Amino acid sequence: MKSRIIHAVVLVTALATTGALAQPAPVAVQGAWTRPTPPGAATGVIYLTMTAVADDRLTGASSPVATKTEVHESRMDGNVMRMRPVAGGLELPAGKPVLLQPGGFHLMMEGLKAPLKQGQTIAVHLTFQKAPPLDITVPVQPVGPSGPAGGMAPMDHSAMPGMEMGK
Repeated sequence: MKSRIIHAVVLVTALATTGALAQPAPVAVQGAWTRPTPPGAATGVIYLTMTAVADDRLTGASSPVATKTEVHESRMDGNVMRMRPVAGGLELPAGKPVLLQPGGFHLMMEGLKAPLKQGQTIAVHLTFQKAPPLDITVPVQPVGPSGPAGGMAPMDHSAMPGMEMGK
């Protein structure tokens, strides 16, 4: 009996030191999606859900399909929807899902190099204050009345009356 326990301890130790025991990712990303964009659109958005194992902060993002990608927040100010970059990054409390969704936090891609087309996937690189960087693939989903994640209908942020984008 004692030798079985010793063998089990040796096996678990060997698996742990070789990385064979699965460790949860420091930040899990689920449900990432974006919408198709019309020809000539300069901006696009990415929505997703992130859950961090320990307190962390999303500090940045980039994608080869855009010249700049930032964490933004949309917020109503009276009758005007205002979008602003999130200064200092987006807080990710340990174990709590953080939703990036229409009408709230999102990743804003500026300077799109080509329209985003339904069925396409785009690469996105996420950076965090503590966790190692994470590369994800984001599908361009078809747009329904509420979008794939139950959000608002698509918006062309660059040409909407009452929409203010700023720093």
